[in-house]
Amino acid sequence: QVQLAESGGGVVQPGGSLRLSCTPSRNIFSNYNMRWYRQVPGKERELVAALSSSGTTSYAESVKGRFTISRDRAKNTVYLQMNSLKAEDTAVYSCNAGNIYDQLWGQGTQVTVSA
Repeated sequence: QVQLAESGGGVVQPGGSLRLSCTPSRNIFSNYNMRWYRQVPGKERELVAALSSSGTTSYAESVKGRFTISRDRAKNTVYLQMNSLKAEDTAVYSCNAGNIYDQLWGQGTQVTVSA
């Protein structure tokens, strides 16, 4: 079973930046779409950004222009660069890898935006 290892969460002030990383235990980018979700307690999980196996990206309206999803095949890692962070971006962020046969999840990493 492929494992997704996440890192990069933490506490940042409003207007600051963080970069989240997601590294699968083996190279799966050719066969899986990669996504970042976030969830706040008591609310539904929200799709934040997606990167298809062919390289197409998409974003939630709330993060467009501030967040960027990318991948480094050499490092076997997907990133979520988050700039101009706002208090409402505070959530647990989770990496997802999916295709029609399989859905994989990371353990989640907390991002807190607070003054």
